[in-house]
Amino acid sequence: MITVTGASGQLGRLVLAELLARLPADQITAMVRDPAKLSDLAGTGLRIVQGDYNAPETLAPALAGTDRLLIISGNEFGRRVEQYQALVAAARAADVGYIAYTSILRASENPMYLAQDHRAAEGLIAATGLPHAFLRNGWYSENYAGSIAQGAGTGGFIGASGAGRIAGAARADYAAAAAKVIAEGLTGTYELGGPAYTMEDLAATIGAVAGRAVSYQNLTPEEFTAALIGVGLPEGFAQVLGDSDRFAAEGWLDTGSTQLAELIGRPVTPLAEVVKAVLG
Repeated sequence: MITVTGASGQLGRLVLAELLARLPADQITAMVRDPAKLSDLAGTGLRIVQGDYNAPETLAPALAGTDRLLIISGNEFGRRVEQYQALVAAARAADVGYIAYTSILRASENPMYLAQDHRAAEGLIAATGLPHAFLRNGWYSENYAGSIAQGAGTGGFIGASGAGRIAGAARADYAAAAAKVIAEGLTGTYELGGPAYTMEDLAATIGAVAGRAVSYQNLTPEEFTAALIGVGLPEGFAQVLGDSDRFAAEGWLDTGSTQLAELIGRPVTPLAEVVKAVLG
């Protein structure tokens, strides 16, 4: 039995779709905080269980019968390490035999704020002694959906990553890689990303798709954070984005690895295709 956590999220749903194409549905369990969010998949035959990272007592029962566990990283910044501790402990209690985890590029040394919890999670999983895989995902190109829409609509967008190269890929590419790794029980550390692009490249791609000139305005991380707060983003989230751009400018979201394309057995989705999908 394969269990996928965070299964109702954007990545989780894509992973489930990939697994359903690979395996009999009765070999797949989707663990979610609110099973109603996967009610549309009830007819597929996969097992849907309730498990809440913030309610540790729900985790071991949800993992009962699990041979391989895919932990899709959560987004509750400031609570994730505690959540991962509970989840890994529950996996041990449920006699899970293998764990895969969606991490971030170069997690062991990446200075980004986002990398801290990933580094801790990798350490917790490695300490179990179980066979495991770390899927160190690069940026989802869909993370720039707001910038893509703004660029197409107004002719410009802002950021703070300078000329930093982003080895981004479509979320579906990362999902396909995760499904292969968990379905086959592959082990090791995978640095995953696509052909790198800069924000100037993104602007040019938006312009080509939208049929208009699009420019990128580079700000300092502090200016970018303030601008995001100014348009209504929560301060904590804006700070995370500003921090991410700060280190993206230094190359921390780039990788020369081709492991993503190798795992999925095809070229990574071109940036232009992601832009087209965002713009509809």
